[in-house]
Amino acid sequence: MSKKVIGNRGDNVMISCNYSEKHKNDPKKEKDSIVMIYTTETWGNKKELSFSDDREENIFSVRITAVTPDDGGVYLCGVWINRDSYSYTIISTVHMHIITKVGVSRVSGSSGGGLMIKCEHPQYKTNPKYICKESDGCSEKKNAGVQDEWMENGDVSLYDDTRAGVLMVFFRELKAADAGTYRCGVKVSDYTESFTELQLHLKHDAKYPKSETESVYLGGEVNITCQIPEKHKVHFCKELDDHTHNHICQTISSSKVTEMNPSSERNEERVVRVSISNVSVRDAGVYWCGAETRDTYLTFISLNTKIQLNLIMPPVVRHEGESAEIICPYDSIYKSKPKSLCKGKCSTRDRNTLSETVREEKESKTDRLTLKDNVTARVFTGSITGLTAEDAGKYWCAVTLETDLNYLYTHLIVIMNEELNLTKYEGDDVSIQCKHHDEDQKSFCKAHEASMCVKDGVSLETIRDDRFSFSDEASTGVFTVNITDLREEDSGIYWCGAHVITKVHLNVSKDFSVIIIISVCVILLPIGGFTLTVCKLRHKRRDPGSVQSHDELPTIPSDGLLYAAVSFQKHEESLSDATVRFSNQEIHSDYTTVIYHTRLN
Repeated sequence: MSKKVIGNRGDNVMISCNYSEKHKNDPKKEKDSIVMIYTTETWGNKKELSFSDDREENIFSVRITAVTPDDGGVYLCGVWINRDSYSYTIISTVHMHIITKVGVSRVSGSSGGGLMIKCEHPQYKTNPKYICKESDGCSEKKNAGVQDEWMENGDVSLYDDTRAGVLMVFFRELKAADAGTYRCGVKVSDYTESFTELQLHLKHDAKYPKSETESVYLGGEVNITCQIPEKHKVHFCKELDDHTHNHICQTISSSKVTEMNPSSERNEERVVRVSISNVSVRDAGVYWCGAETRDTYLTFISLNTKIQLNLIMPPVVRHEGESAEIICPYDSIYKSKPKSLCKGKCSTRDRNTLSETVREEKESKTDRLTLKDNVTARVFTGSITGLTAEDAGKYWCAVTLETDLNYLYTHLIVIMNEELNLTKYEGDDVSIQCKHHDEDQKSFCKAHEASMCVKDGVSLETIRDDRFSFSDEASTGVFTVNITDLREEDSGIYWCGAHVITKVHLNVSKDFSVIIIISVCVILLPIGGFTLTVCKLRHKRRDPGSVQSHDELPTIPSDGLLYAAVSFQKHEESLSDATVRFSNQEIHSDYTTVIYHTRLN
């Protein structure tokens, strides 16, 4: 018979052995592989033992006080057969394990967030390490299996670091069942173990975990910010996405972490910022930000903010009917993995793969799409021919593993061949109808090139000019831009739509009919004044009592009337030109009628 006995260091342990009826009157004994024990002696003259023999129950027991790791091992229970010859019969084998609890730590994490626990055993660097839950009697000990590699074991991932003597345990997403008491331990020998007790509590805070998304152009710079409780050390890490690491969060260099001003007057939380410059495809992925707490025997990191960093490739802008190439760079670690090009989003739930996946220098082709993978250049390319409005949209580049990795995307913009030309005058209103295929993607952008609208374009919702308004009829796939009180500076090229866009030429001119009327008035004012003077002088001439000098007025053959003929001419080549011509011809008349009609449509 064989049995296992577990004792905690410092406790008293009882070893019991059952024997048969025929051995009821035989003397009993207990030994290990080295020392013979008699009922009248002490354990190596150091350990106090107490023995008892219950002959009614046929149980022989030995009580060992204040056990130490040295007491762990194999014990043999037996009966004497012959005292003189020292012969005996073994009844049972007892394996006694001594467990040493080195400390107790309270660990807390946010429900739904991540949690990294580092159990330190510096004196046993190369010894196998484990974690188990007290509620099941630690019957299931989870270990890495392979040292110095991340391994998945159930709902946790483990890494046994033999260089530092640390066991890292990563809970990817904390749930209610994870709460409880754990042992994070190391196997010192076959019969002795040492562990730290972990009391894991979950916090249900509406603030955490946070989930955020940041997007940055390839080669650009991005700042990622998060909040952590005051007096805690910040921990920033990135999930390792390949299947061998099971989304483990790898620590980011502290040199990239910058602390900002506290976010509250009470300084309960502070803001930290991580800056990543010259962003590459390797930087895309999922990051976690959290608070690190150091205890005597372990370090635990509560990850409460998840940040997904997407990489944006420059937009691909083509006209209707042309061909387009969507180029997807990838990290070298994925060169042997199949690749996919998806429109909208690549995921297991709403996957919209344009073609069969391609891998390792092969080519996948459908009617209008060709997908090629260039392992040497570490890019795969999707070529689409005969572009239509339906081809426009957001495209994701995905690496197919157990779960799809899709943190890189680009926009395919299709410019419709039909353009819209509008000519208006200052002060007029205009309504422009734009087509769209996605209710969430609508824009009206002023730019020389359509590609500029993807990066620098301003959507209608953010235009601060009150003269611009926006109305939408989702059922018709059309939204309308209304601009009131047009100004000359509103002239320019606009791109109307979203991924499917129409080029709009808007020309706002000044109303020259108003200018000419004003000009006529300015010219006629002095003429009117001159006419009044002439009339007054003529009246004086006919007055018998008046005295007239030949030096004052010219002599006119008829009646001495002085007049001027005014002619306005409109030149077709310039609507703004108005010519005034004074005639020297002598047309004798008492009055001159000038009629000028102008109309600018």
